[in-house]
Amino acid sequence: MSSRRPSSVTIREVGPRDGFQNEPEIIPTDEKIRLINSLGRAGFKRIEVASFVRPDVLPQLADGVEVLKNIDVPGDVSLMVLIPNSKGLDNALKVREYYHEASIFVSSSETHNMKNINRTVAETMSDDKVMAKRILAEGLKLDAVIATSFGCPYEGRIPLDRVLGLAEQFAEFGATEIGFGDTTGMANPAYVADFFAAALERLPGVELTAHFHNTRGQGLANAYSALEVGVSSFGELGGCPVHAGSTGNISTEDLVSMFEEMGVDTGLDLNRVIESAREAQAFLGRKLTSHSILAGPVDWTGTLAAH
Repeated sequence: MSSRRPSSVTIREVGPRDGFQNEPEIIPTDEKIRLINSLGRAGFKRIEVASFVRPDVLPQLADGVEVLKNIDVPGDVSLMVLIPNSKGLDNALKVREYYHEASIFVSSSETHNMKNINRTVAETMSDDKVMAKRILAEGLKLDAVIATSFGCPYEGRIPLDRVLGLAEQFAEFGATEIGFGDTTGMANPAYVADFFAAALERLPGVELTAHFHNTRGQGLANAYSALEVGVSSFGELGGCPVHAGSTGNISTEDLVSMFEEMGVDTGLDLNRVIESAREAQAFLGRKLTSHSILAGPVDWTGTLAAH
């Protein structure tokens, strides 16, 4: 084992929010609840379950409060919600007792930020600062996410200094974890390694996480390069709602399989993760594209009958 490779890694599951948000058919609330409960039993300690976006913007997530109120996961599972703006925070705080973490966000690209939430980056950061103070006052863990950290389909390359400058502002706001999103799958493993080396220098004491999309098939390689993970969605669901062709996130089950085969402990039961993905596949009524759903875990016993 490489001396640089950690012995364990934490995977935060975002499928119930990011994975489902672009599905065209409304998923029944009880199916969402059943799946989140299944993920909790698989060993996930952090699950993103809802977003307080206006229902007309993301109707798929309009049942977020009902989902939150009816989840039944082990007591050591931390539940997260995504907060787009102060109005969303007003609504989120009405049900504050049902979750543990709140995430605020911005795009590093002005164009993407405007298309995504109809605000400039400066306007978003101003509101994020106000929200951060309110979130911390409620005793919640504050997370922050920077979209298009590795490139933007509208603006191309995003200067590293711009992304890390936003991250430093989030740290000043009180965020103890900052995630960097490859929102439309433009990252590559070499740049990911350089990016996180610089981020670790600029953001001492802050937990850094990565969120990779698999638009161009490099998601797992990028996760391997970062090996500091806060990603994914079962079956490669999800994608960026404002850019056509941006396919889903890394499949959780493929990510877990890769890390476990490398000797990096995820703390997860891979068979149960795959079972959860197959449950999602069943109620969505279509085949999902992860490799582990099809192939299952690696079998090192050699018990498969020869033909």
